Amino acid sequence: MLHSPVLLEESIDFLITNPSGKYIDATFGRGGHSRKILESISKDGELLALDKDIEAIRFAEENFKENNFSIQHAGFEDIDSINTAKEADGILFDFGLCSTHYDNPSRGFSFNEAGPLDMRIDIRQPKKLEDFLQTSDAEELANIIYRYGDEKESRKISHAIIDSYKDGKISNTIDLAEVIKKSKTRFPKKIHPATKTFQALRIYLNNEINNLRIGLKKSKDLIKTGGRIVCISFHSLEDRSVKQSFAPKKISYPKEIPLNNEVIKEFKVVAKKIKPSASELQRNKRSRSAIMRVFEKI
Repeated sequence: MLHSPVLLEESIDFLITNPSGKYIDATFGRGGHSRKILESISKDGELLALDKDIEAIRFAEENFKENNFSIQHAGFEDIDSINTAKEADGILFDFGLCSTHYDNPSRGFSFNEAGPLDMRIDIRQPKKLEDFLQTSDAEELANIIYRYGDEKESRKISHAIIDSYKDGKISNTIDLAEVIKKSKTRFPKKIHPATKTFQALRIYLNNEINNLRIGLKKSKDLIKTGGRIVCISFHSLEDRSVKQSFAPKKISYPKEIPLNNEVIKEFKVVAKKIKPSASELQRNKRSRSAIMRVFEKI
């Protein structure tokens, strides 16, 4: 399946305020949003992109030849490696995993086809899923599955995974998905029984939530006044982190200090909780959990 960028028209409509401006696509993927940005800016405009996946970098080098486009092999947690302090007119974050990762079993993200126990987005990262399973215990794994997957049966699942792995019964992603499925007693209607556990393992291994927070914090120093930051999240942990990152800062003083408490507001909310249209949901079922929020620096 080709990767379909989520909320494409909506996100770019909010992002582009100056066709001659400087923009950052912090999550290039397969370039769906980047292509639309390039179509929306003038030749005087500039697009800088980031991705930690080497396959995305190769795709960009082969398919994006525009003079006003460049890409760096880095995650959005390293967005400050782009030297555009307070110069960017807009920054886009799409926190969803590129569909090509799910469709390529060799990356270890799919529970529909057998693949290695990997799950690394950046293959330069040394720790694979298999390395983690070799050293983890049931309690640690249960906490990860519950925290990052919101999986209510995390303890049953974690014990089943650890026991099965030790017995040599898990050697690929299909084995893992089957162990998870058999350990559950409650089955979701719209998703595979292993979905939440696979999500949790991926988020943990790639340090996704912490990197998200770092990237958003650094992006505030790159955006100019009036510039916009567009965020597309796919689960509650991401969306909560986005909201917290742009919430007004509250400064409280002790009662003995004769000063009023302060609220410092760096960004205003331009759009909140925008979801895909019915037609997009029909075209791309993977967009069903997407939520977009837009913030403008004031």
